[in-house]
Amino acid sequence: MNETKARVWFWILLNVLIAALIVFVLGGALPSAMQYGSSLAPAREVTVSAQGKTTATPDLAEISLSVVSQGADPQGLSNDNNTKMNAVMQFLGSQGIATSDIMTTGYNLQPDYQYDKQSNKTTIFGYTLTQTVQVKIHDLTKVASVLGGLAPLGVNQIGGVSFTFNDKTDIVAAARADAMNKAEAMASALASESGASLGKVVSVSENSVIPYPATVYNMASTAGAMGALSSVAPTIQPGTQDVTDNVTVTYALR
Repeated sequence: MNETKARVWFWILLNVLIAALIVFVLGGALPSAMQYGSSLAPAREVTVSAQGKTTATPDLAEISLSVVSQGADPQGLSNDNNTKMNAVMQFLGSQGIATSDIMTTGYNLQPDYQYDKQSNKTTIFGYTLTQTVQVKIHDLTKVASVLGGLAPLGVNQIGGVSFTFNDKTDIVAAARADAMNKAEAMASALASESGASLGKVVSVSENSVIPYPATVYNMASTAGAMGALSSVAPTIQPGTQDVTDNVTVTYALR
């Protein structure tokens, strides 16, 4: 009997607690939450995209040059090639180019094969040794004289001369500032036309486009052509390059 009464009182108390909780939610917490939610202004934003651009003159030239030697004796080829390349290094130093701006990018010895139809065999008849270095020239007035002085030293391949920038930070910053100014002007116009005013920046994303170093001179030539190059230095102009910066900006509206 006592156990039955205890169960009855348990369910009575549980129902009372549930009813009190429902009254609290409906009578206090829910209206307060609704009142707080109604006080929040709906999100009003405008998103625009713009491209900024700046034009700059490159201040760095990069040259790829090679000494290519052919012969039957690999050791003799190596000695001949190294002698020529050492002379090239000394010449580059005399032009004010630091050793830190000269990097060996290739040293390749390959056998030259010959196919004999009668015996149906392929044999090695010689070797080709190619030694390549990449050179950075910070003084662009030296580019023509460097090119003109390479051929007499045994350089028989010039892969290309390209112009780029030592430091792109300020250049990209100028393009970014132009892009942000355009984005703000566009967003202000849209806000004004919709009867609002422009607020703070909510988010911004960026994508800079820096042109790949443009090759303006390229030669893989015979000894005769390189000899002609040594007599008259080429005229090399760095020109200008356009650097662009694309931004997407979201502004709050007031």
